[in-house]
Amino acid sequence: MEQDTEDFPTGNGVPFKVVDLTREKRKGVVAANLQDLIIRARDKMGLPIDIPVKIVLEQDGTEVDDDEYFSTMEKNTTLMILINDQRWLPPGKLPRYQIIVDEPDASGTHTKRDLGGLVERLQGDLTHISMLGGKDLELLSDMDPESLADIMPDKTFLEQLKEASGRFLSEKRQAQEAMELLKMYHASK
Repeated sequence: MEQDTEDFPTGNGVPFKVVDLTREKRKGVVAANLQDLIIRARDKMGLPIDIPVKIVLEQDGTEVDDDEYFSTMEKNTTLMILINDQRWLPPGKLPRYQIIVDEPDASGTHTKRDLGGLVERLQGDLTHISMLGGKDLELLSDMDPESLADIMPDKTFLEQLKEASGRFLSEKRQAQEAMELLKMYHASK
């Protein structure tokens, strides 16, 4: 069972860097032991107390599962907090389901929050744009960069993202049309 952070002295902790699976969220945490680290990392990352977590080394995925190993770690070691059944992956190897945005709500429209979340993820690693589906590419290519000024002040990035999304969407549609033509050709033989 997890304890309150008040049970641990704050003056004798060790500083660590904690990241999430995507490596997009990075937080500094000072902890005296493994349980303290878990509590503080949960809090900093905004994770509910009822979600199971695991702490691993960010560089290679080695699990930190006891205080004995915890006590051997150097100051400012970068750790990763994994939730539920997430597994450590090397940088740039996120599974596709990590970058898909929410589907439209019942009215068929995307919210500014959906678009903002997608833009923030792509700002972290723009190469993920090549793995987006048609709906997400269409959402990006139709966006108004001015409307996201409060979320993303870099208007140039938004305009370039809009243009790149339009190109990827066009290429994706051309590939789909070519596949349809091939299907029709084979069906006629």
